[in-house]
Amino acid sequence: MAEGQRTPDQDPLSKIDTTVPHSARIWNYWMGGKDNYEVDRVAGDAYRRIAPNIETMARASRGYLIRTVTFVAGELGIRQFLDIGTGLPTYDNTHQVAQRVAPEARIVYVDNDPLVLRHAQALLTSTPEGVTDYIDANLHEPETIIEAAGKILDFEKPVALMLMGILGHIQDYEEAKSIVSHLQAALPSGSYFVHYDSTDTDAELRRAQEGYDDTGAVPYVLRSPRQVAAFYDGLELLDPGIVSCPLWRPEPGTDPQPTDVYGGVARKP
Repeated sequence: MAEGQRTPDQDPLSKIDTTVPHSARIWNYWMGGKDNYEVDRVAGDAYRRIAPNIETMARASRGYLIRTVTFVAGELGIRQFLDIGTGLPTYDNTHQVAQRVAPEARIVYVDNDPLVLRHAQALLTSTPEGVTDYIDANLHEPETIIEAAGKILDFEKPVALMLMGILGHIQDYEEAKSIVSHLQAALPSGSYFVHYDSTDTDAELRRAQEGYDDTGAVPYVLRSPRQVAAFYDGLELLDPGIVSCPLWRPEPGTDPQPTDVYGGVARKP
């Protein structure tokens, strides 16, 4: 942790509800992590029985994050990352990928989940040349996020705004678009938007999601690719556009198969 960065709340455990499944913990379970509870594993197994491809989707989304961050930090030369909806650390988190390419990269994570807060200390490791920090804030309040991030990132220089699998938790579509617009508006020209979300393109996935939403957990809205594309309005999409994540610039020699999670990378003019 760099000098001047604040230490996360030392007692977030009291806020963790282990009686209701939680999307970040279930996602962690599907990706082979250990930061989950029995209620999450039960819900994750029930979801997987209906939509067996979900674990593939989870791992494909992480592969997409690795490729996009590597590309943005490497070929595009971006040195600042604002990753909102951090989730639980698993492997090759944003700061690790970015700082492998550019040790001086500055990464700000944003989440408001107490279990993520518990693990913030692990997320707050950084290369000596760079900075990694964590903001406890709610996506419903984009102005608060920008204000807090502005104390760590320089918004006079390009920033990569990352919204990875999080916008489905904003149930109202118009609000989701408004949040994205507010965040993008704060970025200078030459910044990038890096995003993915699960889509409604598979009947099994839709049925599994309905069952999950009925558990009392925070719902996740599966949207159409057309609705997802609206988050990129006014930006310049980079090739290959908004596609199923495994198809976004796959590693040479691989044979990626499409799945029901779509994303892209776009530049702010």
